[in-house]
Amino acid sequence: MEINIAIIGCGIWGRNIARNASELGVLAGVCDTNQHHAEAFSKQFSCPTYSLEQILQTDSISGVLVVTNANSHEKIACAVLEAGKHVYIEKPLALTMESALHIKQAAIKANKHVMVGHLLQYHPAYIELKKQVNNGIIGDIQHIQANRLAMGRIRKSESAIYDLCPHDLSLILGLVKTMPGSINCASASHVTHNGGDIIVTNFKFPGDITAVMHTSWYSPYKEHRLVVTGTKGSIMFDDTKPSDQKLTFYQDKILDEGDAIQIERAEPAFLPIQEGEPLRNEVSAFIDVCKTNSPAITDMEEALKIQEILTEMSRQTQQDTS
Repeated sequence: MEINIAIIGCGIWGRNIARNASELGVLAGVCDTNQHHAEAFSKQFSCPTYSLEQILQTDSISGVLVVTNANSHEKIACAVLEAGKHVYIEKPLALTMESALHIKQAAIKANKHVMVGHLLQYHPAYIELKKQVNNGIIGDIQHIQANRLAMGRIRKSESAIYDLCPHDLSLILGLVKTMPGSINCASASHVTHNGGDIIVTNFKFPGDITAVMHTSWYSPYKEHRLVVTGTKGSIMFDDTKPSDQKLTFYQDKILDEGDAIQIERAEPAFLPIQEGEPLRNEVSAFIDVCKTNSPAITDMEEALKIQEILTEMSRQTQQDTS
């Protein structure tokens, strides 16, 4: 079955997605409100430029990759779905729960799938981490720590809550497999004053599982770490490390000896992961959606759970600034 996919949004991240779609042989055309950007993509990837209307009217295009500003996602995605095409939406799905639900209703009416760009779900290191956790290597999950810090790509159109937090929320929910029972979010805004440049969020899940997210696009250093701690050890996913050092298994033991707590340290071990570019895996997953008419891991239902949490986080941080 031949799959043809168009991309809407010819920006920095759109270029990376277009490159993968082109190399996978499915890029049918590109579209952007900035014609200069669209023509540059057309030349680089040897494909035609389209208007949105042309994409919607071209029957041979079965899927559309939407890589535009978040405030445009609802309008574009609903139009694509109404035209009978599957849609990939770069995170965040939307900036409000209302917009997210409008997209869901359009998908149901069209009987088409929505896939959201929670990229790290397709990262070989996270895939291996989840596999090891599910196999019981660290015992029962007790705590998850997610740090996503860097200096850069500060947006005026959305806060770090919507720009950065979807990644780690997707990873956390993928591990605990349930929604949090409580959320406590605090933020600081020193640059954008629109809901948070620096965010700290505490979660409590059923089964006494806790999680903390520390998120900032206002950090002088870069740190992308996910640490999952259980009753038998911990696994750390550090995305700033070389591929053979991204996943580390810690087997330290904490021993309750009555009136004292003893810690037995063990040498950490790097866990092997499969080779593969996360973005290539993600675009391939969307191709599979178009081929099989089956949902991806990061489907509409997963995205709505994350949207619900983002909405509550945003509500709490807005209270902080009011």
